[in-house]
Amino acid sequence: MGSVLLLLSPMFRTRLIQLRRAQKLTQQVLADETGLHVNQIRRYEAGTNEPTLEVLVRLAKTLHVSLDALVFDEGERGPSEDLALQFEALNHMPEAERYIVKAVLDSLILTYQARRWTAPIPDQSLGHASAEQPLQHP
Repeated sequence: MGSVLLLLSPMFRTRLIQLRRAQKLTQQVLADETGLHVNQIRRYEAGTNEPTLEVLVRLAKTLHVSLDALVFDEGERGPSEDLALQFEALNHMPEAERYIVKAVLDSLILTYQARRWTAPIPDQSLGHASAEQPLQHP
């Protein structure tokens, strides 16, 4: 795997410390089990350095957590509560109906992204509506 620079949440360092301590690992043991130097673990925990994607994968495996749990803040990923309930309801639909809902969602997302990238930047001084404004719910 190649090196990829990531910009992690400031909470990453806190999560790393908490997860390491929950596993009752010292910085040295975590370094040994991930094949890193202990100084590198110290830098990650101090927030002075960020791991590559390859190192994040090794850390997640060693700490027995998902990459999402290691990298993202609680609630940072996934749908909002109201959408989560709707997605949960989708799990009870037959596969053919879920396929249709997925196709509709894909279409709406692609349309939104295309509009976002092709819309001219509005002149706020003229009072024009922004292309970024969400659709109004009837």
